[in-house]
Amino acid sequence: MRAAVLSIRNLRSACRHQRNTYSSAFVRRRSHLIESSSSSVYRLPNNAKINKFLFPTIFISRPFSTDAASKVNVTEVNRAGPLVEYERRIAAGELVDGDACQLLQVGTLRELQRLYDEIVESADACRLDRYAAPEKTVRNGWFWSRLMPQSSYSPVNGLYLYGGVGTGKTMLMDLFFDQLPCNWRKKRIHFHDFMLNVHSRLQRHKGVADPLEVVAGEISDEAILLCLDEFMVTDVADALILNRLFRHLFSNGVILVATSNRAPDNLYEGGLQRDLFLPFIETLKERCVVHEIGSAVDYRKLTSAEQGFYFIGKDLSGLLKQKFEQLIGENVASPQVVEVVMGRTLQVPLGANGCAYFSFEELCDKPLGAADYFGLFKNFHTLALEGVPKFGLHNRTAAYRFVTLVDVMYENRSRLLCTAEGSPQELFENVVTVSDAQQMAPRTSSRSRRNDDSDLCVDNELGFAKDRTISRLTEMNSKEYLEQHAEERKLLSQELVNADAVVQA
Repeated sequence: MRAAVLSIRNLRSACRHQRNTYSSAFVRRRSHLIESSSSSVYRLPNNAKINKFLFPTIFISRPFSTDAASKVNVTEVNRAGPLVEYERRIAAGELVDGDACQLLQVGTLRELQRLYDEIVESADACRLDRYAAPEKTVRNGWFWSRLMPQSSYSPVNGLYLYGGVGTGKTMLMDLFFDQLPCNWRKKRIHFHDFMLNVHSRLQRHKGVADPLEVVAGEISDEAILLCLDEFMVTDVADALILNRLFRHLFSNGVILVATSNRAPDNLYEGGLQRDLFLPFIETLKERCVVHEIGSAVDYRKLTSAEQGFYFIGKDLSGLLKQKFEQLIGENVASPQVVEVVMGRTLQVPLGANGCAYFSFEELCDKPLGAADYFGLFKNFHTLALEGVPKFGLHNRTAAYRFVTLVDVMYENRSRLLCTAEGSPQELFENVVTVSDAQQMAPRTSSRSRRNDDSDLCVDNELGFAKDRTISRLTEMNSKEYLEQHAEERKLLSQELVNADAVVQA
């Protein structure tokens, strides 16, 4: 029974990006584009002891205009591809766009369509069809490469998309990925998950002369087209292996499509031993077309959150536990242990009915990382997190872990209940980049400046990551996100019932 359930979960994960996982209302709001003069503002009631995080439910909308449509001539591109599919969704009313940002989206879609056309035209040369080559040749590719070393760079350059938070990078990449044939050797994965997989493979091949070459051979055997979402480098161990890893991958013909908040030259900025990372940046720019998505609109903030689970205030543990007990129903919460990668385990203080309860200290003040969080959300779909503090110099490490936690939750479409000392913006108001710190106006009094800046955290990586975290916390508390989460849980429950019936039969 357990094997059947795990098989279904794996199948759902593999097919996740082959269908539109958003509800139609959520897709329309997330992809809704407004004029640049519009803004999204939330208000917190001042006369309430317990403040729920509220967002506007009304914003200006305009249909896809004929003027913007005239900028895109569908006859200029093939009858298949991301740009054609985007136009089809516009015509069908599945996406509603405004003039100002429509042109910015179209510029990115043209790049994706160009890449799509080039890959389709060179599919045989790129060895994309997993069934075209004999299985034995694919399986033993690394062995033969050791006997007869050779480079086989792809005739097609990849694409590196970067831009601010909420600009639609992930949606556009998924649109591109979904248009590619199912029989191709392709993979779409979050960068955190990809690096965990790499480290796990390296551990498995420990003792080999060049384990990175072996790992690159395995990855390229599985996927020639590699789509990495949220490409960012904050860990020195990742930074030190990326250059050699991708040199092998590109040499094996891998085509990279990546999204990121950072331009290539700004990756791992200020990191330890960055000089060893710089060759990777040059290799990345050589093997990928770099394209910026220049939109100031955060689509994730264009959602409503009339009923969320983000509570602001102190001494709210009783309220959070009450909400937690409502979600687990008649089940009894108890301590549990979940397995993560490489034989590690994670202690869950309270868990029941797919819901886990942690204090912030238990989850973010301890030496945990992305692997632990991925393991947690393979077993739980909802997290109740008590006591999220405001971040600054005194708890910078915990802030990094919280950013990673939110990234993993968002990737797994998990639900968050939490109590916090302030709104998402207020949590990170003391975290700034070097550039922001230099632009801060000096205080007239040196004493007041020392008091104000004593907990100021000047950190480039965390300063850039905070915008993404604020945006995702905003969306995760939205009505549309929570409705989508409930719909996915309902579908999974039905599949489990069906699997149980098959096993019993």
